[in-house]
Amino acid sequence: MSKKEKKSVNDWATDVHLDIPEDEIWTYQVPGLAAPHINKPYKHYNLKKTVFVIVILIAVSLSMFFSIMALQNDTFEYTETKNGIEFSKFSNTGYLYELDIDYVSDIEYIPGNNDPNTNFRVVKDEDKPITSVRQFTLNCDDKIKTIRIGENVEFVDTKAFYSCWALQNIEVDENNPNYCDVDGVLYNKDKTALLCYPCDHDEYLRRKYGYERELYKDEVTPEYEIDVQTYVVPATVVKLDEMCFNYANLRKIYLPEGLRRIETLAVFKLHEKVDQWGTTPSLTNIYSYKSDDVTDTHFTSEKALGEVYNSLPEGLEFIGSDAFSYNQALSYVYIPESVTYIGHHAFWDTVYKEGGELKGVTVMNVAVSEEEFDKLEIGDDWKPKYDYLLFKKAVDTAFNAERK
Repeated sequence: MSKKEKKSVNDWATDVHLDIPEDEIWTYQVPGLAAPHINKPYKHYNLKKTVFVIVILIAVSLSMFFSIMALQNDTFEYTETKNGIEFSKFSNTGYLYELDIDYVSDIEYIPGNNDPNTNFRVVKDEDKPITSVRQFTLNCDDKIKTIRIGENVEFVDTKAFYSCWALQNIEVDENNPNYCDVDGVLYNKDKTALLCYPCDHDEYLRRKYGYERELYKDEVTPEYEIDVQTYVVPATVVKLDEMCFNYANLRKIYLPEGLRRIETLAVFKLHEKVDQWGTTPSLTNIYSYKSDDVTDTHFTSEKALGEVYNSLPEGLEFIGSDAFSYNQALSYVYIPESVTYIGHHAFWDTVYKEGGELKGVTVMNVAVSEEEFDKLEIGDDWKPKYDYLLFKKAVDTAFNAERK
């Protein structure tokens, strides 16, 4: 057929008219098609309905089962490295309050037990020891209260337990050659670096010293402040590691004169709860002491610490970025002449206005002259600032200052 002879679709179309009696309009059967089922039951209708419902139920059950399995497998995540097995991610089931970091683990659910507190167990593969813990592995977990570190762990990133709000104590296997704990606080083995003071360690200390829970009190007794909210860093420590005290409930910290470095965010935003809705800054004083043989982290007396003086220790060289940020209860800071580096925002937001009056750290006291200070490596906005007209104004610096 030539192109000229090609028929269009309309040429093929024919009108079809069905002559259907009006009383058969809902039951009329077109030749070649199945008869309508209007007002007529399907053959084996109930059986087919039952089978359909069963299939749907099975599909939903399988979906829930595999969802639970996925959650189970995602609780612990590990990564193979050239140095062994790294614990890389932890997603709490919502009902885990203690965590062992020693061997590759998994969650095993108990059939027939519907209580989410008890319907699972943690199973370990003791042929697969954990050798390292990645940064932010337990980031912002709000359930874990106790962490136990096994003897094979060689490296723990200091940011691994960042913002673990419920964490009260960290325990280290005594056979671990790299780390140890001092009454629930994490150190390296020779105690030259303080690595992690748990966010909720004050809850542990309340129990230890026999205090009732005192989270919502405006004032505390002197004894309570000493036992729960005062911490003595051992004389062996030369470094406060990154984030080591962040968010802790401490009012006073005693630092050894041998301390050389205070790393980024090391003493960031210390606070205590005032009620169920909010917190208030807690850190009021930083002291330094000269004794070389202090090992007890519990404060007994200043006499036991030898000579004690206010603020940062002589010999300190490095103050990291945001090291003391958001500690508005702090009122006095002295920078010794040994300091050679101050990171950006090191004392950010430690001053504020109340009723038109400046409070907090209203002046930065520096041991050296302005000329000598300008030679140091200083980060942006290292000093606290406050609202002044439409701008932010930095507090004054007192050079050649004598220690208070």
